[in-house]
Amino acid sequence: MTQQFAERATNVAPTGARNADLSDLVRILEDQQRRKLDIIAPAAALRFREGNVHVQGVESQITEDGVTDVDGIYRPTAVADEGIADKLRIPLAYLRRMRADNVPLLDENVNAWLRQEPERKFMLRAFRGEASPGMPSEGVARALLSDSYKLMDNFDMLLAALDGVRQSGHPTRVTGCDLTDRRMHVRVESEAVAVQARALLRGYRSPFDGRSGDELPMISAGFVITNSEVGSGAYTITPRAVIQVCRNGLTMAKDVMRAVHLGGKQDEGVVSWSGQTQRKTLELITSKTADAVRTFLSREYVEAKVREMAAAAGTTLAEPTKTIEHVTKTLSIGTDAKDMILAHFIRGGQMTAGGVMQAITSTAQTLTDADQAAALEALALPALTAAAQHG
Repeated sequence: MTQQFAERATNVAPTGARNADLSDLVRILEDQQRRKLDIIAPAAALRFREGNVHVQGVESQITEDGVTDVDGIYRPTAVADEGIADKLRIPLAYLRRMRADNVPLLDENVNAWLRQEPERKFMLRAFRGEASPGMPSEGVARALLSDSYKLMDNFDMLLAALDGVRQSGHPTRVTGCDLTDRRMHVRVESEAVAVQARALLRGYRSPFDGRSGDELPMISAGFVITNSEVGSGAYTITPRAVIQVCRNGLTMAKDVMRAVHLGGKQDEGVVSWSGQTQRKTLELITSKTADAVRTFLSREYVEAKVREMAAAAGTTLAEPTKTIEHVTKTLSIGTDAKDMILAHFIRGGQMTAGGVMQAITSTAQTLTDADQAAALEALALPALTAAAQHG
């Protein structure tokens, strides 16, 4: 029975996507918008039973859409468990062990800490459940956050960001979208802003189809839009160059533009933004995005970044295997990923520091976990520096 509760609690996650097109992402986000429920509740209104969050005693909200009753059962995702561990200062490894091996003990621990500060308020982000005949509805607890967490939802942020892209005046296209229970990633590219990178791609071939970087030495300008609704990071727009011969992405993390999810304390009950507050926030996102796009999609910006990379990328590696061992250890890249990177490095045929960078980005393309893929891709430029220094 314990294992059953553990599986129910940790494996229920919002609908996600990997390498989806924009229309598919919009459809998923629209569905999520209809099911979202955000609650400000004191600890006294929250209880754990059978590994699930039970909400009781929170006042319903009456709006033009009807009555929103929030009392009920919500099954935590793994992200929600992380928030519970953080807010109640329960070691995460211990919470996960209880989730897997002893759910009654998990209930006892969480409830004991909730009783310590009964007036302390939290924001519970959830999805409404869909009731079956004769069965109570069970929702999904997506995250337990501070009551000062500022709602910046994926759907609204996406529309505001794309409006900013439009206002920038640059021709672009969305090349891929990812949605996980932690983050949204939207990759945008402008092939109209493409520069030659012969020095950077000399001797490189795509590990996917063998095409040569010498024959197609072009890099396109682009960027990636990222947002989290559950406390796993700010809204960001990060420049991202795309190598056309293999579609590897090079993320320039140090130039990121971000907007954090911090606001004022909120009253108890169902959270509902005022139209004015929401409009001001989204207008700011649109404006910031337009400014960032104008910078990131300028030919001068891309050429400067290519020159920076090329200066280090040409460093020949005396012992490539040892260099990759050093780079992956320095950047805390796991063994499985290290083995994949080495295989991609060999297939890429570029026995230089630049080849290590390419191997990391091509490996990232193959990962099924979008968050892991984005995190690995972001390490490509630090890996270039580490490989060049190691030699």
